[in-house]
Amino acid sequence: MNFLPLSRRIAYLAALAMLTLALPAQALRIKEVAAVQGVRNNQLSGYGLVVGLDGTGDKSGMPITGQAMQNYLQQMGISLPPGAAALKLDNVATVVVTAQLPPFAQPGQVIDVTVSSIGSAKSIKGGTLIATPLRGADGEIYAMAQGNLVVAGAGATGGRANTAGDRSSVQVNHLSAGRIPGGALVERSVPTPLHEGDTITLGLNASDFQTARTVAQAINARRGPGTAEALDARTVRVQAPPDAHARVNFIADLEELPLPETPRAAKVVINARTGSIVLNQAVTLGPCAIAHGNLSVIINETPVISQPNPLSRGQTVSAVKSDIAIQYDGGKVVNMPASPLLSDVVRALNSLGVTPQDLLAILQAIKAAGALNAELEVI
Repeated sequence: MNFLPLSRRIAYLAALAMLTLALPAQALRIKEVAAVQGVRNNQLSGYGLVVGLDGTGDKSGMPITGQAMQNYLQQMGISLPPGAAALKLDNVATVVVTAQLPPFAQPGQVIDVTVSSIGSAKSIKGGTLIATPLRGADGEIYAMAQGNLVVAGAGATGGRANTAGDRSSVQVNHLSAGRIPGGALVERSVPTPLHEGDTITLGLNASDFQTARTVAQAINARRGPGTAEALDARTVRVQAPPDAHARVNFIADLEELPLPETPRAAKVVINARTGSIVLNQAVTLGPCAIAHGNLSVIINETPVISQPNPLSRGQTVSAVKSDIAIQYDGGKVVNMPASPLLSDVVRALNSLGVTPQDLLAILQAIKAAGALNAELEVI
């Protein structure tokens, strides 16, 4: 077998990389901006029990756990006498099981489930979920969940046992929730209106009149005038063939239709909890002047020990001396030029030299002044 020399292989890879960079970017398709209405996931949930825990389950005082366990034993044909001792539930945990039923799921297929503790269990790692029915919003059972849990975490406790003041503990990740890959078996399919009527409806991911018109124009250009009609800023009605097989092929071709580049709505997304700020390419900034200052209050506490004189009957007293300092940094007025590009907006905001938390207030003030040409969204 002949191999290329190292120098030729490097040159070949470099040429291939340059060719890849030279290829045009893939155009935006209809499937990236819209989806067929009625083709969606359905939420399922159920109440169940996780067994086989190593003493980390619910405490014996949890009434719902004891009642659920008695109900399960009765279903298995085991009835406890009225005077029987209470069940020991250290190895059992009550959980809520949730899952997403994908569209067109058929009986016999498997889906993933998420299991979350709702009792006092410290950990459900290593447990097994017993048969749990999963119901939809209509109350009907659509899947049955069961299996061994996968919990991505670890816990440890150190120190002497049975010590009242022992607080030694190490925990990695969350131990009261886990997943079961392929842990639910679909028992019933959800009817879909995909093949009903002579039209299908495309729902846009975001409300925008221009995008709705662009989608309708792209469909009409390929399938003929009158095939698609934009009803509002969110929905587009499309004439579709009545035959099921032909309709599937029609939708598959429809989703791959390219769309011309359309201007996006300018938006600034602000996460008030983390201080994150995200701007899209359409954000522009008008000329404005900004002044920003900080007020700092510094409190230092120093312990002071007061001792009595020798041979006196006084007692030693501990006190705290507080030093309070107030510092105000006056903000200078910064002239912000007009910024038609995103890079110019970022450069202008960086010139302020403020923290992200301060930038949140500044952006809101700029928007109120009418100099920020974008929509503010706080999450």
